[in-house]
Amino acid sequence: MAASAPAPHTADFPAEGRCSYYVEKKKRFCRMVVAAGKRFCGEHAGAAEYCCGFVFIKDFFIQDINAGLKDGTEIPEQLVPISSLSEEQLENLIKKLRKASEGLNSTLKDQIMSHPALHDALNDPKNGDSATKHLKQQASILGNIEKLKLLGPRRCFVEFGAGKGKLSHWVDIALKDAEKVHFILVEKVTTRFKVDGKHRKKNSVFERLQIDIQHLCLNKIPLLSKEKLPVVGIGKHLCGVATDLALRCLVETYAASCEERTEEPLAKRIKNDKTEKEINTLAKEGNEKNVPEKWSPVAGIVIALCCHHRCDWRHYVGKEYFRALGLGAVEFHYFQRMSSWATCGMRKTSLEASNLTTKRKDKQNGDSEEHDDGGCRITDESTESVPGFLTVEEKKKIGHLCKLLIDQGRVEYLQQKGFSPALQYYTDPLVSLENVLLTALPNHSSSPETTA
Repeated sequence: MAASAPAPHTADFPAEGRCSYYVEKKKRFCRMVVAAGKRFCGEHAGAAEYCCGFVFIKDFFIQDINAGLKDGTEIPEQLVPISSLSEEQLENLIKKLRKASEGLNSTLKDQIMSHPALHDALNDPKNGDSATKHLKQQASILGNIEKLKLLGPRRCFVEFGAGKGKLSHWVDIALKDAEKVHFILVEKVTTRFKVDGKHRKKNSVFERLQIDIQHLCLNKIPLLSKEKLPVVGIGKHLCGVATDLALRCLVETYAASCEERTEEPLAKRIKNDKTEKEINTLAKEGNEKNVPEKWSPVAGIVIALCCHHRCDWRHYVGKEYFRALGLGAVEFHYFQRMSSWATCGMRKTSLEASNLTTKRKDKQNGDSEEHDDGGCRITDESTESVPGFLTVEEKKKIGHLCKLLIDQGRVEYLQQKGFSPALQYYTDPLVSLENVLLTALPNHSSSPETTA
């Protein structure tokens, strides 16, 4: 028998006996029937843990708020794969890459660190190889956070691409009994084996949001709007385009809204029913705002970068940097595909096979996380065979140049927004092939909000 029609309800509340998940695309709540005593259907059962009390995702969801402006130079759909380029076409691309990269220091500074909070975990004999590698990375990220004087009380850590929440977990452990520390864990997919639910410290508050960074408006989150704590954006292996979305979320959407608090809050000016044109206009206005000289609501940024081959021109924050070099959407498309040559394509399948058993064991124990091998997969288009005039070593160097150029665009973007950014190696390539850390502090680093 067909399910009965949902009971009449207002736009602000779900129908009785129906799912409480708000479907943004349809501008209504899900109409699936829920079990007795439940608020969500089976499809959206995980949504309950991603609500701030009774605040639904729609309350801080604004379509494409961090997507960046569309322009008339979107990448043509007819672009061919790298493997289909002629030798001459590929050589021309490489010449453009090398010219654009002139003057860039291709050797980053080593900033491999550790932190005593992870000492016992790192020396646990029960650790598998994968778990040990992730702990080393977390320890180094934590050490870098501390070096930047961002590890302290009275602030909110926003972990983008949080996964199981282990980076926030270790930050919380390191902070011990620091006062008024909040964590917002952002992840667009349901995650198993989460560790944030285990925290019971009275001075720490954990919120988990299941939302795409592209649509996240931080200033509408009650925890942030109420407490007004300085924000530290963190991430471990924030994949490709997610890094650009997170940077824009922090230094445009959120920072711009805080600058406007003396006028009219951004949350009051933006409504969920805004047209794309209106949202783009608003984002442009935010870009043109003067960066404050004395204070920034963003105390710092510490993000381990990953998967440049999954970047996207529409969302990339370094468009102006590329254009200044005479490059555009087409070159970006091929450079981001070629970036995988730095970490992929040269692996021997026998090596991967030898590690398969160990990885399966680690996964069964809940130790496995994404990007164990640098985030790339042998099946990616970017790893297909290319004209044979390039040696393996040349491919690696070209891949590294592509990654460096893309990251330099992010550095230039942060500089324009009033930050002092830096790129450094935070772990050994034997630990992770994706071993570059992007950090940034507001130029007024003497501000009390940015000190521990």
